[in-house]
Amino acid sequence: MAKTSKAHLRGKVALITGASQGIGLAIGQALAAEGCDLVITGRNQPHLEDATRQLAKREIRVLPVACDVREAGAVNALFAAVEGRFHQLDILINNAGIAHSSLPVAKLPVEEWEEVIATNLTGMFLVTRRALPLMKRGSAIVNNLSISAKRVFPGASAYNAAKHGGLGFTNTLREELRGQGIRVIALLPGATDTAIWGQFWPDAPRKKMMRPETVAQAVVNALTLPVESTVEELTIMPSAGTL
Repeated sequence: MAKTSKAHLRGKVALITGASQGIGLAIGQALAAEGCDLVITGRNQPHLEDATRQLAKREIRVLPVACDVREAGAVNALFAAVEGRFHQLDILINNAGIAHSSLPVAKLPVEEWEEVIATNLTGMFLVTRRALPLMKRGSAIVNNLSISAKRVFPGASAYNAAKHGGLGFTNTLREELRGQGIRVIALLPGATDTAIWGQFWPDAPRKKMMRPETVAQAVVNALTLPVESTVEELTIMPSAGTL
């Protein structure tokens, strides 16, 4: 099975947003292990440089590009770099995302609302729109939405809204691209042990959570299905249950 998946993904070009840590970095490591060349983005330059050093240990090409997915100009510059280096894109992982303070709607500052919507939803749209001209039949798009795309958590209104909107965007995109043979996968992971918990629940029970590498393996499994099939919605939850 491992040989089959490596043959399927080796030499493919994958772009991962928010790839400097957490699930994004874990997906990068998993795809690198399968022989994918990578374009990785993030806003934190030191974290991006560290991720590049880790991924470059594999016999693959890694192109790091600092990018704020909220800004159309930055996204255009990202894809100019992708086109200049690789001329194509086979896999897009829309992973960039942030949380916000755990506050009820009545107390959530509009600035925090706007930042979360811009990063988690508008950023996904900007990156996807720019990526599509570089993708051909057999390519795949994976949008990391979290289980919050289908469930709601009090105190997380902007995050919930962005993820629910992201699922609507993903489902629409899938229907638009069926005829082109581009697969679109909604990734809905449950509680995963990443740094994002520090933004809204610092004392969360991390020992009950999944590892980022677990989510990454599920993504690789979905991407290595035969091309005539697809996983449309990939929900993966901790065996310990909902936190």
